[in-house]
Amino acid sequence: MKIKSVVLGFGIATLTAFGAAAETWKLAVTDVEGMERLQTEWGPFKAALETATGDTFEFYPVNSRTAAAEALRGKTVDFVVSGPAEYIVINKLTQATPLIGLGRPDYHCAIIVRADSGINVPADLVGKKVAFGDIGSTSNMLCPMQVLADHGVDPVNDIEKTHTSRNIAHEALKNGDVDAIGSNAGSWLNVRNNETDLPYGFFKMIARSGDLPNDMIMVGAHVPVEAAEAVRDAILENKEQIIAGITVHEENDKYVGMDLVAINDDAYAYVRSMYSNAGYPQFDTFLGE
Repeated sequence: MKIKSVVLGFGIATLTAFGAAAETWKLAVTDVEGMERLQTEWGPFKAALETATGDTFEFYPVNSRTAAAEALRGKTVDFVVSGPAEYIVINKLTQATPLIGLGRPDYHCAIIVRADSGINVPADLVGKKVAFGDIGSTSNMLCPMQVLADHGVDPVNDIEKTHTSRNIAHEALKNGDVDAIGSNAGSWLNVRNNETDLPYGFFKMIARSGDLPNDMIMVGAHVPVEAAEAVRDAILENKEQIIAGITVHEENDKYVGMDLVAINDDAYAYVRSMYSNAGYPQFDTFLGE
């Protein structure tokens, strides 16, 4: 069989006599820095992806979300694993689009208060101190701010907001130093369940979001539609192996029980609303970076 390779703008295509093409793609993960961590935490996923598609995927390390966006804009990376908040800005800057949703179980946020606080609905938090997680986090900042907005509370002007780590926020709420925390609900419950000296009813959730839009594999605007769709279809046809590759490492435990689904940009309208209600309606800046 005659085989030849041709260099294309989006990668290297190996063409067989039958016209089938095996591509070489660059792959980045926005919240993993360094090649060693990429190989350790996402190497099994890459191997499963190569088996499913017949293509070659090479890791492209990025040290920030901005670096990922610049690599997409410069066509030096083709596919990026990222979260909903990062996607909104990357899409604005590069026109990259969602390809596969990483459906995380119980991925939603909540507003939590002490049960003895007298705070029963979000409107009771007007003028109160509320702690959120990292600036720019989908489930620990943007989502709980959106929940407040959904209940008529302006998260920019109606409350005194602060940002800190989940564990510190939890301790501050426990000690009465803040009136509420906005957090990824599942992650906060893990912190709460480690408490041994408090009754179960010490805290209460007064509001929660619906399930959040998925993390994703996004594809650069420079990748031909047919090639992107071929990767998408191969992933969906081999989802059990792909999921096993993602969840094998404990750093990806948040994905245990996940599903893989085809998605498009419409699924992220709610995240754009989060940015607007948090005071960042331009969608062109990575918050906290």
